[in-house]
Amino acid sequence: MKRSFVSPPRYLQGPGALDELGRHVNDLGGRALLVTDDVVVDVVGADVDRSFSAAGTAYHTALFGGECTEDEIARLTEVARSEETDVVVGMGGGKVIDVAKGIRGQTGGGLVTVPTVASTDAPTSGLSVVYTDDGHIAGGLVHRERPDLVLVDTAVIASAPRRWFVSGVGDALATRFEAEATMKSGGQTFAGGRPSQAGVALAERCYDVLRTHAPAAVDAAGDGTVTEALEETVEAIVLLSGLGFENGGLAAAHAVHDGIVAATETTATHGEKVCLGLLTQLVLERRPDETVREVARFAHDLGLPVTLADVGVAAGRVEAVAEGAFGDESSIHNQPGDPTPSAVVDALYAADELGRSLE
Repeated sequence: MKRSFVSPPRYLQGPGALDELGRHVNDLGGRALLVTDDVVVDVVGADVDRSFSAAGTAYHTALFGGECTEDEIARLTEVARSEETDVVVGMGGGKVIDVAKGIRGQTGGGLVTVPTVASTDAPTSGLSVVYTDDGHIAGGLVHRERPDLVLVDTAVIASAPRRWFVSGVGDALATRFEAEATMKSGGQTFAGGRPSQAGVALAERCYDVLRTHAPAAVDAAGDGTVTEALEETVEAIVLLSGLGFENGGLAAAHAVHDGIVAATETTATHGEKVCLGLLTQLVLERRPDETVREVARFAHDLGLPVTLADVGVAAGRVEAVAEGAFGDESSIHNQPGDPTPSAVVDALYAADELGRSLE
């Protein structure tokens, strides 16, 4: 089976990186569509305008409607065409960035992703997760191209609410284990074919960085202080995890996330649901009890959910979560051993029992 490796051509991270946005957009085109929301405009709108003005960059701002749906991508694509823009800049959280990818997929031209929270590994990838209007996953769009530039201003990230940062750690914690599962099963990656050694190595490095730096980074997050631990952890969440999941593969952890979305109404974030999915995956794989407990304790101490109740799953909905984790395109099919829904049910309950024992 073939293997492939994909990545953005450039990644830029550091405090004040937003000052360079206009210059980099100029390198890609003549007029930008800035896709963002009111909250982001209030926080960094003046900085963006100053950067664009200094570089002489023309741009038009289009406000994101709140959900990455096919209709929202179509609506904003029409804005891009009517404004004759040739660069899309997605600035905000993962859903804004996924919409921006979808727009560029329709219009061509350049794409810059500017995460203002380190909550997921979406900024580097060529995947848009598409939802229905009521918040359920409708599918995914896999784009031929990755963003031309991922620009991460860590001063902005450090000032965002801590919960989003912790959520990003939860998403990234699973990357190593999902890549290992996909490699073992011979499964498929978003890059095409089987996992590459480079992808798996990046996924493993992501986990090592998180274990070393995430506790101190979480302590610093939310107050605007950019520390070395925060810098290291942001790179792990955004770059290492992004390249690791696309080139290493997803498995049961993200499948369980999808099952939770399909079966429940929950306010849990993406990374919080993935974290419980990770513990479920480790149980499915029959990892040693001490390994599962060690990962669960690490997650718990950071403030991540480790029980069904933590992510809003009632006992009566566990079977529905397990059923929702299966489907033709589900990453559960990258899991070694061909697990069944009943095996996932048992693993969910076992993970929940372990999590409750930590509280």
